[in-house]
Amino acid sequence: MQDFQSLGLSDELLLAVEQEGYTTPTPVQAQSIPPLLNGRDVLGVAQTGTGKTAAFALPVLQVMNRSKPQGKRHIRALVLSPTRELAAQIDERFSAYSEHLDIRHKVIFGGVNQNPQVRALEKGVDVLVATPGRLLDLIGQGYIDLSRVEFFVLDEADQMLDMGFIRDIKKVLKLLPKRRQNLLFSATMPKSIADLASSFLHNAVMVDVSPEEITVDRIAQKIMFVRKADKRRLIVKIIKQEKVSKGIVFTRTKHGANRLVKQLAQSGINAAAIHGNKSQSARTKALASFKNGEIKILVATDIASRGIDVNDITHVFNYDLPNEPESYVHRIGRTARAGKSGIAYGFCDDTESGYLVGIQQLIGFEIDVDETHEFHFMGAIPKPGQKPGKIKTASSGNKKNNSNRNKNKRRNNQRQSRPQQSNQKSGNRNSNRQRSSNKRRNRNRSRNNQN
Repeated sequence: MQDFQSLGLSDELLLAVEQEGYTTPTPVQAQSIPPLLNGRDVLGVAQTGTGKTAAFALPVLQVMNRSKPQGKRHIRALVLSPTRELAAQIDERFSAYSEHLDIRHKVIFGGVNQNPQVRALEKGVDVLVATPGRLLDLIGQGYIDLSRVEFFVLDEADQMLDMGFIRDIKKVLKLLPKRRQNLLFSATMPKSIADLASSFLHNAVMVDVSPEEITVDRIAQKIMFVRKADKRRLIVKIIKQEKVSKGIVFTRTKHGANRLVKQLAQSGINAAAIHGNKSQSARTKALASFKNGEIKILVATDIASRGIDVNDITHVFNYDLPNEPESYVHRIGRTARAGKSGIAYGFCDDTESGYLVGIQQLIGFEIDVDETHEFHFMGAIPKPGQKPGKIKTASSGNKKNNSNRNKNKRRNNQRQSRPQQSNQKSGNRNSNRQRSSNKRRNRNRSRNNQN
């Protein structure tokens, strides 16, 4: 079995790794660290929770520590991250790994006062972790110079594109020196990411940690078929019965996350929500409370969840099944980290059975079904030959049928009203003719009388 020492890391970094409690490198670390130490670009396909931060942070720190430039510190490594939470957690890892090195690091992101960030930059930093918006903002104000960057790391590239950061990324790339080492990590590798990678990576080493490899390993997965109205009672029962110490619950919408937190509170379960509509201070507070155990349940949407990097999550609940199968893999990867085991529950109602079909097609096997709970609903089970995608319920079908019936009624009423309108017009014309005829007779009588 490979260890960190065999990867060629320095004594200072080996000590830091040991203090963090790591003994064996993960697959992405074992495959990425050697080529990065040898100066190669790396293209990594790995989701959050595979140890990819250490996979790029350790070699970057080691190479930077080998040769220290004279004079004032300047930005030598730039790590670009899509969310504030993820950026903060990457910076925390740099802090831990560089404990025995003379290397300064700083994280910058929006939603907070920029003055403390500017003061740190003015003192000089070696490693800068940033979100695209705040980075370009401070560059525009003249506080950041990227002309001497030696390492460029683009993390969670697929989420970067999903959030519309492609233009910002291209702006940053134009400001970097041509001679540098590049690293790109992404949970998925669609054509858009492959095209982006080919635009700035040179002769890159490909590192691929497949989703199937991650999901099957130490995660017990269960599907529970349930009516939508019963999901809240089901999750409360599981949390209480299994005495969940640290669990994350995924909802499809921000409103759904807020509503579930209130419902859990009514059942005596302390929870917090984290999503894009929350302020930075609220998100930071919720994540900190979750990490230190003040709250046991964190309710999140997919976008916000990318920044959650907590090693001791025991349970993952797919309260709403995701409509993108890859998101399921990302979600359940929040548990069973650092060699530990975990369990992932999926709640499937009758509108989500098509989503389940897509998920099982992606991971290559059927997830075990738990029929023992009191809310088991056979109507949510996928039909034989069912295709992936959202299922239209009977109620939605009735709405459509009612709509069609209403339209037909309106058409019939219009058709029926046309003859009536025509008869009215015809009657009006006849009445007018009669009045004209009477007027002529009266005029003739008047003339005769005058004569």
